[in-house]
Amino acid sequence: MGLFTGKRPRGLGVRSGKFRPPPATPNAVSSQADDELHRIAPLAYAGSREAAMAFLTSLVESTPRAAIIVATPDYFYAEFQSRWMGFVDDVEFYFPAYEKIIHVRSASRLGYRDFGVNRRRMERIRRQIDAWQA
Repeated sequence: MGLFTGKRPRGLGVRSGKFRPPPATPNAVSSQADDELHRIAPLAYAGSREAAMAFLTSLVESTPRAAIIVATPDYFYAEFQSRWMGFVDDVEFYFPAYEKIIHVRSASRLGYRDFGVNRRRMERIRRQIDAWQA
């Protein structure tokens, strides 16, 4: 890990179907956020939850400098590290039962701005899920 990795945050995960709120800083997105700055649409899928999770897991595992840290049948948490300075983003995916969506939360561990990195990552993943289902 690099100089700018920071410490893994406490309180990640899903409680009563919800992620913790995003930080007040503009370097995070969440499909469960109440405000426009942080809000992003959840990811959608058509097949089974297990197939969607397997696809998303393989997608993250094949991403350079990304690692899955925690995985359960309906949730996983991954860390994505930037190439140049080693900044780490904490990324969560939640697959609620009986819904064909994946809630997401992606937040920079350090700093104030992320220049849209977290939002672009989620939108890239959305496009990859859409292509996989096509």
